[in-house]
Amino acid sequence: MATPDFIREIRASAGHQLLFLPGVSVVVFDDEGRVLLGRRVDSGEWSIIGGIPEPGEQPAETAVREVYEETAVRCVVERVVLVDALRPVTYPNGDRCQFMDICLKCRAVGGEARVNDDESLEVGWFPVDALPGLDEFALFRIKQAMTDEPTWFAPMTEQ
Repeated sequence: MATPDFIREIRASAGHQLLFLPGVSVVVFDDEGRVLLGRRVDSGEWSIIGGIPEPGEQPAETAVREVYEETAVRCVVERVVLVDALRPVTYPNGDRCQFMDICLKCRAVGGEARVNDDESLEVGWFPVDALPGLDEFALFRIKQAMTDEPTWFAPMTEQ
């Protein structure tokens, strides 16, 4: 995912220290029950769509914007799937981040899936029983989005 300008501005004074940032991941289904995936430029791996909210932007707005920016698919948000503080990551340049991921389930309402920016190598619709190799992050979110369970929260750590 491209680093938003406001994060670059923070990094100019914060250096590589750990930043706790919001993130939105999106599981988009079409009318046939297929899942929209993108093959990421940074890793070459297939995954669900996601990104960082702009300042003042609501998570649902982020989901709709990111899906369109990356895939040219229009979608509507149906529900919150999960909220999860992810493990901290260190990027090759030394920047450290920890994301609070809000995963949303969306339904496609228009557009044709195609690469629509420089963050994806490919995009496409996949039947849930024929997904390409996905990491646990994406698989868990797809699984949770397919259920009628309430929003999933990570177990609380003992204090």
